[in-house]
Amino acid sequence: MEQLATVWRAMVLDRDPGADVRDLPGIAVRWAECRFGFWNCVTLTEVGADAGLMEKRLGQAAEIMRAKAHAGFLWVFEDLLDSEARAGLTEAAGRVGLVRAFSGTGMAGDLLPIPAPAHPDLTFVRVSTDEHLRAYADLNSRAYGMPLEDGRDGLAGSGLWKTDVHAYLGMRGDLPVTCAGTVEADGRLFVVLVATDPRWERRGYGEAVTRKALYEGARATGLTRATLHATAAGAPVYPRIGFEPNSPLHFFALEGS
Repeated sequence: MEQLATVWRAMVLDRDPGADVRDLPGIAVRWAECRFGFWNCVTLTEVGADAGLMEKRLGQAAEIMRAKAHAGFLWVFEDLLDSEARAGLTEAAGRVGLVRAFSGTGMAGDLLPIPAPAHPDLTFVRVSTDEHLRAYADLNSRAYGMPLEDGRDGLAGSGLWKTDVHAYLGMRGDLPVTCAGTVEADGRLFVVLVATDPRWERRGYGEAVTRKALYEGARATGLTRATLHATAAGAPVYPRIGFEPNSPLHFFALEGS
């Protein structure tokens, strides 16, 4: 949760220096108000919240989301809730107008440095131009089923992604087919926006480019611990690199959004 709040602060302010970035009692707001839904984020932050407090915070989060022009997600880390709250999460969310969009898993590991990565099909290119950023955005849009313009609205023109993020494209010849990035956050490398074109899945491309982003991030920073938030589809990949699952997490959207 703390890694999310730290990394998303930087990502959201990169998108819009006037973005809604607030730390409220029990809620962190990181909302870029752009078409790329992952940059519009609210998360619950209290440790050990019981069912009553959780439902109160869910209602407050839903109200924040309703006041926005663009859709986004509420992130809930299951292990921050007590057992009764966890058991009633979905029903409580429904009572305040939130529906579960998808789930995932937080992971971490003291796994760096790792060997230099290679894949027989791929060459790796660091993101350094607007053309690279567009390709990175388009891979995420295709992987998550979004219009291309939504992904581009999240990354186009970014300076942060060309400098502070160790972001890489995996190329088959001249064709970008996969991407991953890492960024330093409070003494760790955080893995961000891993995606593979659905036409090129199940070839080990996502694992290879993630290893590249971790390898180069570790070389640049000297960090040894890494963290990430994996979707259900991506979760099997990361233990092979050395990550260990910890907290289940759930993404909620406003009903009808």
